[in-house]
Amino acid sequence: MGALIRAKDWSKTPLGPMSQWPQSLRSALSILLPSKAQIALFWGDELITLYNDAYRPVLGAKHPAALGKPIREAWDELWWVGLQEMFESVRATGEAFWAQDRPFFMERHGYREETYFDISYDPVRDESGRVQGVFCIVNETTRRVIGERRLRALRDLGNIPHRARSVAEVYAAAEEVLARYAEDIPFALVYAPEESGRSERLVLRTGLDPNSFAAPPALSAAGIARWPTPAAVTVLTGEQLEPLGALHAGPWPEPIRQVVVVPLAAAGDPPLGHLIAGVSPRRRLDGDYLDFLRMVGASIGSAISNARRSEDEHKRLEMLAALDRAKTAFFSNVSHEFRTPLTLILGPLEEALKRANPESREHAELSIAHRNTLRLLKLVNTLLDFSRVEAGRIQAVYEPTDLAALTADLASNFRSACERAGLALRIDCPPLPEPVYVDRDMWEKIVLNLLSNAFKFTFEGEIEVRLEAKDDTVVLTVRDTGVGIPAEELPKLFDRFYRIDGQRSRTHEGSGIGLSLVQELVKLHGGRIRAESEPGVGTTFAVSIPRGSAHLPPERIQAPRTLASTSIRAAAFVEEALRWLPETEHLEPPVAGELAVEPMGFEGARILLADDNADMRAYVQRLLDPWWNVQAVADGKAALEAIRAQRPDLVIADVMMPQLDGLGLLRAIRQDPQLADLPVVMLSARADETARIAGLERGADDYLVKPFSARELVARVKSQLALARARAQIAIERARAAEREALALRIAALQREDFRALFTQAANPCAILRGPQYIVELANDAACRVWGKTAEEVTDRPLFEVMPELHGQAFARMLEQVYATGSPCESKETPSPLLRPDGSVETLYFNFVYSPLRGPDGAPNGALSIAPTW
Repeated sequence: MGALIRAKDWSKTPLGPMSQWPQSLRSALSILLPSKAQIALFWGDELITLYNDAYRPVLGAKHPAALGKPIREAWDELWWVGLQEMFESVRATGEAFWAQDRPFFMERHGYREETYFDISYDPVRDESGRVQGVFCIVNETTRRVIGERRLRALRDLGNIPHRARSVAEVYAAAEEVLARYAEDIPFALVYAPEESGRSERLVLRTGLDPNSFAAPPALSAAGIARWPTPAAVTVLTGEQLEPLGALHAGPWPEPIRQVVVVPLAAAGDPPLGHLIAGVSPRRRLDGDYLDFLRMVGASIGSAISNARRSEDEHKRLEMLAALDRAKTAFFSNVSHEFRTPLTLILGPLEEALKRANPESREHAELSIAHRNTLRLLKLVNTLLDFSRVEAGRIQAVYEPTDLAALTADLASNFRSACERAGLALRIDCPPLPEPVYVDRDMWEKIVLNLLSNAFKFTFEGEIEVRLEAKDDTVVLTVRDTGVGIPAEELPKLFDRFYRIDGQRSRTHEGSGIGLSLVQELVKLHGGRIRAESEPGVGTTFAVSIPRGSAHLPPERIQAPRTLASTSIRAAAFVEEALRWLPETEHLEPPVAGELAVEPMGFEGARILLADDNADMRAYVQRLLDPWWNVQAVADGKAALEAIRAQRPDLVIADVMMPQLDGLGLLRAIRQDPQLADLPVVMLSARADETARIAGLERGADDYLVKPFSARELVARVKSQLALARARAQIAIERARAAEREALALRIAALQREDFRALFTQAANPCAILRGPQYIVELANDAACRVWGKTAEEVTDRPLFEVMPELHGQAFARMLEQVYATGSPCESKETPSPLLRPDGSVETLYFNFVYSPLRGPDGAPNGALSIAPTW
């Protein structure tokens, strides 16, 4: 700039020739020109413009014309809207003016531009002390100010998912945010695709009137030409916008000349619509601006995607709730439907049991049917109770009750089962100070379910039932010394249908809703239940219910029952618990069934049966015992021990068993080389095809779904025994064949050894050649002496590599003839020049014979060379 200033004819300006400039102006210029700061000096009454190199970007296209012009001409667009006032104040008062991030709307690039500067206007005095000029030191902060504003916009858009739970709320929140940042987005339209996919509808609008031609309510295929909506960002400028007419929106008076169309899409989602954003007429659409608009679109798209997921999750939860209600209704209806036929089954069964001889086969079979019908009734009643609780239809009848006596009476029902299992049952239920309001049927289910659960998971030690009054509550505690529950499983203990995988128990049978039902019944009494447990030590359940009746619905105190009772006799719980004991099956010795009408074959075959249900063990054993020897065990672990102690001919195993389930037993059998071929038949209550295929894929020989008929079971067992015997016979034949083959190989080896001994000791030269390269397989000592080689030098090497001097002689042609015809070839007094170790050549004459050697396919693959004389 110094050169430009010196070259200018200043005589034509109010400053006059440079030679006449005052020293104060010269001094100011000497400070201004070398400075790296953006500085301009405005001097004299006209405030003539002078500036340094750093100030040139501030002027933009105004440079160099602004040099030497009055400020009102150089900055005409700013002078009349605030700049004049600031300069006159500095000149009048002699005090500096300072401002940070001051907005200026300047025309330096052909359009009115939004800019921001830190400014300092300082007075410059002449020799007389009068203010003659103004030092203007500036620092442009436009990029930072606008960048921070855009970051605030993106932050506000990014917060939308935290407060918008639906797509409609996202549109409303985004519209409110975009309206606040009209400086960068003078108008915004968001179009979302219709379900048909052939058009998009307007869902968000800012900066434009509802009736604006630029904001149609929908964009059809024909209307897409107005606002293109491709998969990538599109910028519409100039001529593309002219058909729309002048677009005025936002805080700026100038018409919008550029529009950006941004697709709305979150990562991994299909397009969610399009954002049509007006570009500020006071900013250039550079890379930063375009990236900002892309991020605006991405933020809105992400918020829409999150809202859709939230809506989908809400719909899913509603659907699950509806499904749960439907399932509850189904359980309720089915349970009701089951109760009538079960009643008609139980009644005749009990009458038949009374008439049957206790020692007869009929009595044993009727007992099984009676026990399992009671078990089915217990399950049906549990499901009915649960469905009533879920539907809010359960009818409690709260009555003042001697709870200690009732609890002790219920618990004592389990004494015989505990004694038979080798457990101590301790009951500590001292009289309470007052009767307690409970529904007796519900309390019965609470106590019996907790006791049944304790018995199921306790194998040694004791079960304790305690009832005591504590402050204003009554606390029932059921403690056991069972297997315990891992800490991470305790929070899920009362979930419906929840089971702990791999937990040791007396049986895997059960509905999985007993504890969940207990919790619901306790809540109906205004109480709560908690569980404490330590693996290997035991578990304690504590039920506390308030005393008195103030916490209970008044209308249900001593109210009449209008729904059928689902009371379950304690005997049903005890009978079921007894069937979990492995020795129970011996109470009813097997009785021959009616299927024994003809021999089944395979008499004496041993069958191992593994099932944790004692009735099922006894039933299957009765079916199979007439023909085969059946050993029954109660779980997979006992089954594996019995198999390894004495291998059976067939294993029948239930899929669901404690200790080691059926699939685990199957895996252990297949992984044991001594047992891998043992036939296994799986029994399962799961009737779906997937379970059957999974069992067969894991190595089961057969998969039988309960319920099955007696004839089907016997037929499957007979079939598997036949297959096993056939496989065993095949294995025996294979073993015998292998032995014969091994014997033949040993004989052949001995013969080869004899031949080799004779061959090696022969007086005449002999050699065996193999393959197309005539590999020397064997050469006797006489041949090696004639060749002048050792056996190590010639064995396993091509003949013509060992003795290249023979190549091209009669030997090669004769060998080829033997290979080609398969016939011997004989020669007499054939000369053979042989190379000796000292380099000399010795010619010998041979009478010899080449005899073919044949491979397994009968074709010649070698030759036996014998030279009877030489």
